[in-house]
Amino acid sequence: MTKLEIDTAYGPAGAELHCAEEGIAVLMLGHGAGGGIGAKDLVAVTRAAQAAGVHVALVEQPYRVAGRRAPAPATQLDTAWLTVADEISVRFDALPLVFGGRSSGARVACRTAAAGQAVAVLCLAFPEHPPGKPEKTRQAELDAVEVPTLVIQGERDPFGLPKGGPHHEIVVLKGDHNLSADLEGVSRAAAEWLERVLRPLT
Repeated sequence: MTKLEIDTAYGPAGAELHCAEEGIAVLMLGHGAGGGIGAKDLVAVTRAAQAAGVHVALVEQPYRVAGRRAPAPATQLDTAWLTVADEISVRFDALPLVFGGRSSGARVACRTAAAGQAVAVLCLAFPEHPPGKPEKTRQAELDAVEVPTLVIQGERDPFGLPKGGPHHEIVVLKGDHNLSADLEGVSRAAAEWLERVLRPLT
């Protein structure tokens, strides 16, 4: 495991690299709004991706690196993420990038997929709407992604259940927003999907 500090317009971001033996792509994973890169589902997907031959970069947003818990505005999150993506792309000799993350990090991955030229997007616990406010939907962020996208969602997630679409599929597992009730299911779904979407690129 290698730790990087990457300068962005909003302060340094962190990236924790977990390399596969012979990586065919790089999966970038972002954390949730109030959590860090040690979330159980992020750790599970990191191990599953490595086993599937995919390098992983766990990305820590500048506000977390600075010790703040309150998340930065979306534009700052997206800009910092794309700066990190540029650095990761150079470091891994322009291997295909898969963007991903949990909750807020999943939204960042969706919003930046086109600008960052991601080949696919992996969403863990996509927050479809704030709890109890289904009218404030974020479905448009998911629908705007035009590359293969997987959403892994807990069946009792108070942030709602996104709708499937032409480019994205939804896997519903037991549990809630933290996805810790079925980490084996999370790992299996992520590994199978990564292999399926990345195989044509190798």
